Amino acid sequence: MDKKLPASLAGKLSKLPRRPGVYLMKDERGKTIYVGKAVDLRQRVRSYFQAGQQQPPKVKILVGKICDVDYTVTDTEVEALILESNLIKENKPRYNINLKDDKHYPYLRVTVQEQFPRLHVARRVEKDGARYFGPYPNAGAVRETMRLIKSLFPLRHCRGPIEVGKNKRACLNRHIHRCLAPCTGEADGTEYMQMVGEILLFLEGKQEKLLKALRERMEEASVNLEFEKAARLRDQYRAVAAVGEKQKIAVAEGGDSDVLALACAREQGCVQQFRIRGGKLTGREHFLLTNPTGEEDGEVLAAFLRQYYAQNADIPPEILLSADIAESELLEQWLSLRRGRRARLIVPKRGSKKELVRLAADNARLFLDQEELKDKERDPKVALQALAEHLNLPEAPYRIEGYDISHFQGEGTVAAMVVFEGGLPKTSDYRRFRVRSVDKPDDYASMREALSRRFARIAAGESYTGSSDPFLLLPDLLLIDGGPGQLGVALQALAAAGLEVIPVAALAKEEELIYLPGRGEALRLPRTSPALQLLQRVRDEAHRFVVTYQRTLRSRAGRGSALLDVPGIGDKRRKALLRHFGSMTAIRRATAEELALVEGMTVSAAAKLYEYLHN
Repeated sequence: MDKKLPASLAGKLSKLPRRPGVYLMKDERGKTIYVGKAVDLRQRVRSYFQAGQQQPPKVKILVGKICDVDYTVTDTEVEALILESNLIKENKPRYNINLKDDKHYPYLRVTVQEQFPRLHVARRVEKDGARYFGPYPNAGAVRETMRLIKSLFPLRHCRGPIEVGKNKRACLNRHIHRCLAPCTGEADGTEYMQMVGEILLFLEGKQEKLLKALRERMEEASVNLEFEKAARLRDQYRAVAAVGEKQKIAVAEGGDSDVLALACAREQGCVQQFRIRGGKLTGREHFLLTNPTGEEDGEVLAAFLRQYYAQNADIPPEILLSADIAESELLEQWLSLRRGRRARLIVPKRGSKKELVRLAADNARLFLDQEELKDKERDPKVALQALAEHLNLPEAPYRIEGYDISHFQGEGTVAAMVVFEGGLPKTSDYRRFRVRSVDKPDDYASMREALSRRFARIAAGESYTGSSDPFLLLPDLLLIDGGPGQLGVALQALAAAGLEVIPVAALAKEEELIYLPGRGEALRLPRTSPALQLLQRVRDEAHRFVVTYQRTLRSRAGRGSALLDVPGIGDKRRKALLRHFGSMTAIRRATAEELALVEGMTVSAAAKLYEYLHN
């Protein structure tokens, strides 16, 4: 055991039980940075700290940050696996393999526990008796599926329980044949639940069974001379058949299975999933994962299985994998418990299933390559270098300052300065200004005042060398929200401060044109240009910051909180003034002597308040 371990941690390691369980490794702030499971907690956890233990560099970094270990024992290894998945989802540890943004993945929820079920989108799976389908990483696929189902099946749209016969009139959906109107008592409960069963077959990808059921119902309606019902069922049959025709035959032997193929690069991976139902490819999704410690493909795939199927109840009898995984028997046991029947993990070695896994792996690799390309395009260094080239700057601008003006119907004009360093916001350097010299809408004069105040200290000769004060730092680029007029004002303000060397640009909304000093025509960059997108982020952040400030001041003025800006006026005196006079208007009309008579006020405080309100 390494002797450099803290005494408290070494004591815990010496008392670890030899039982199955889950361990949580924590850093110096008590934050969980890794969650793992073990058949033998004592042996597994202590192995991280054995002297001379050969470990990958990234694992050594993890071990170097561990300051505490907590654990929970379980009766079986399967219980430990379930607990591990739940804790990873709850804590999002930095060094675990994680599904990216999986908490945002939507599900389709069918409320089969209700008398008249409905279909809607859910963000989490709950044990409420409903049927859940998903998760869907692509929100567009959810909307398309919802739209298709609502066009095929007249399911109710309204929320809450149905009290049959309470409503005398049906809603619009009934009149356009999009609902059977169970609320008015028109819908037969048996017929409604039969339709819900068909929706479940559709969501499960069992189109053949659904088509057979629709065909039987259509023939029955025709025999009973219910021609309108038969026509509606015929349209449903054709629509479902058309969906089925678009699906590719995937496995000659038929059956249900999921195909999972993994591609890894650096610290992330992509799993491509093919859903095979009844021998047809009924859906495909891709999932991105973080892989901070550079685990092997089998470990990444196993982590995906645990996290994905912990939330997805639609587990097929076969799951085809692109790589062998450790603890496959344990995972099969857990999946079988989740499914209620046998579930197998298979790495196909030949035949059509092997080809299907290869196709999924090719898709995973292509998607991951696209993501890496996007990451490079989103890299701030790339955007900054492109910006330097387009604006003819001597080097990539490290510090960019953005400015914007805001007022409300000509009153309460304010300005804001936002700062980006290295292409990222530096919120600690953000500043805001109340414009003092302008009493009517004048963006040019307001911008001139804001910039003059921003550079006043440097213009007065204060040194900015080695300073961290944002008002004593020189930007590498000044970005103004506006067109040629705003650009000209900025140049005047910089000239007055003796800072003509600072590069300036103005970005105009609508057409997103860039105006530069000494250039007759505006610069137009492609909308996909990283340089333009960076300028837009700076401009939009300045706009957000200044509008938020302006609204805050407006809100404070409406509540009388602007009084707090007066020296000597605190919350107690503010409340006393409002209680005495009743409104800000009455306070403004009061004389200094009347203000001094308010409980808690002094003559000097009243004089300062009077001067503030009338100057």
